[in-house]
Amino acid sequence: MSPLVFALAAACGGLGAAVRYLIDIGIAHVTRSRFPWGVLVINITGSLLLGLVVGMLPGAAFVIGAGFLGGYTTFSTAMIDAISLWRAGERLAAVVDVIGMLVLSLAAALFGLGAGSALA
Repeated sequence: MSPLVFALAAACGGLGAAVRYLIDIGIAHVTRSRFPWGVLVINITGSLLLGLVVGMLPGAAFVIGAGFLGGYTTFSTAMIDAISLWRAGERLAAVVDVIGMLVLSLAAALFGLGAGSALA
């Protein structure tokens, strides 16, 4: 991998993290809920976009996928949110959050991959 591609992926990762933060804060402001809707939306849309990128632009998968979308999505924050719900006694919400995110993210990625492949 060339140093330029690596630097571009790193820069895109930083941009993805900034976009994630803004979207998460925006959704939290709108929903005013203890449930982590922002992280759920981010991980599902990130999975959809990754599927589209891999299906349509496989050569750009590293820069866009590992770079931007790697910074945009966040499994670690999702798990912290689930643990916070669990500790607050909202055990059903914690389980629904984790299982729902995994199932919906996988479905979104597969849909994106199919759509991206069809559009390529």
